[in-house]
Amino acid sequence: MSGLYYAIAVIVILVIALLSLSIRVVYQYEAGVTFRLGRYQNTRKPGLRFIIPIIDKMRKVDTRVVTMDVPSQEAITRDNVTVKVNAVVYFKVTNPEAAVIEVYNYMQATFQIAQTTLRSVLGQSDLDELLSHREKLNQRLQQIIDEQTGPWGIKVSVVEIKDVELPASMQRAMAAQAEAERDRRAKVVHAEGEFQAAQKITEAAAILGKEPAAIQLRYMQTLTQIATERTSTIIFPLPLELLNAFMPKEKK
Repeated sequence: MSGLYYAIAVIVILVIALLSLSIRVVYQYEAGVTFRLGRYQNTRKPGLRFIIPIIDKMRKVDTRVVTMDVPSQEAITRDNVTVKVNAVVYFKVTNPEAAVIEVYNYMQATFQIAQTTLRSVLGQSDLDELLSHREKLNQRLQQIIDEQTGPWGIKVSVVEIKDVELPASMQRAMAAQAEAERDRRAKVVHAEGEFQAAQKITEAAAILGKEPAAIQLRYMQTLTQIATERTSTIIFPLPLELLNAFMPKEKK
């Protein structure tokens, strides 16, 4: 009887081992790429899946969006400025079997493509484009990387340039240029104000010249303003037109 119990125990252990080797749990965010004797069989959906031990092999692929940081890359722009730029790439696996069969390591391959593409695009761009038209560069990077990773079942959705590091000499030159631009704008605004003021004064002088009575009213208004000041002596000219009323007719 002991030998029978021993055989039953061995069989139970073997059954448990075979079940453990044949049962696979595929999570909701995964896809199970199955191979049978080395050939692609199918792609299993999430849930509890069974495979034939030893004959079948399953490789799970994460289908969630991956955030990949691209470290600072030193490049020379088209206008011969040395810059260091880092970026971030968002992508996901849309074809699990291609990601397993077509490329050895899709994560490493995508990382290398992102690095080389970033340096290439920076070398074809000017510094002003890098600083002021970053959105266009992001779209160009996304299109180029996506085209190269598409055959691997990788979809690149977003590429964002994060930081742009400039040499210290270039930073000082840009600061001086910005200050000169602010001075120029201030002078232009001041000159436009002087021009508009001169136009209004000219128009006012033309109106006053047509109406002598207006000149006298303006004169009286000026006297009123002077009288409000705390001055001990006021010297002002007296227009001859005001004395005409007191002069004899023959002298007029």
